[in-house]
Amino acid sequence: MEPSTHRGDAARTVQHGRDCTLAPDVVVEAGEGRDPPVFGQRATVRSGTVVYGDVVVGDDFATGHNALIREGTRAGDEVLVGTNAVIDGATTLGSRVSLQTGVYLPRETTVGDDVFVGPSATLTNDPYPLRRETELAGPTLADDVSVGANATVLPGVTVGEGAFVAAGAVVTEDVPARTLAVGAPARHEPLPPELDGGNDA
Repeated sequence: MEPSTHRGDAARTVQHGRDCTLAPDVVVEAGEGRDPPVFGQRATVRSGTVVYGDVVVGDDFATGHNALIREGTRAGDEVLVGTNAVIDGATTLGSRVSLQTGVYLPRETTVGDDVFVGPSATLTNDPYPLRRETELAGPTLADDVSVGANATVLPGVTVGEGAFVAAGAVVTEDVPARTLAVGAPARHEPLPPELDGGNDA
């Protein structure tokens, strides 16, 4: 790893591999008691992005502009975090994950490999927002899941391997593997043949 210093409110050290490009205005908020973020090889972190400490990502990581990646995030290789997307920390992403513009992932979310999350899709983790103290329950997206634009996935929901969540769907219960979830609240339908077979690597 090659140490590199970038400026936000203060100089912070970022560990990264070869051929990485971090825009001059990337903000690194290491935080008290946290390790600096670690990027693999060939990372591209675009302007306006904020990265907290204790973030570790693999090779070929990329962001759009103004992404936010909070503490405790772990990601594999070939992960894209789109413009204005937010990963709110304590989240695990596999490899070949694509989070499009405006996606929100809350804390305690788990995302498998080869997952696509469309523009402005929102995952949630608080079963009773502002109503009572409760344990956060982030959703899980298994391998080869696709989530359409503006879909919402509620706390604790698991979307099974190869499933497809349609645009605008509100997913209130687990989605079986290789199933289409459509509507609000989402109902489950057989996955059309043209959507079967997982996502392209």
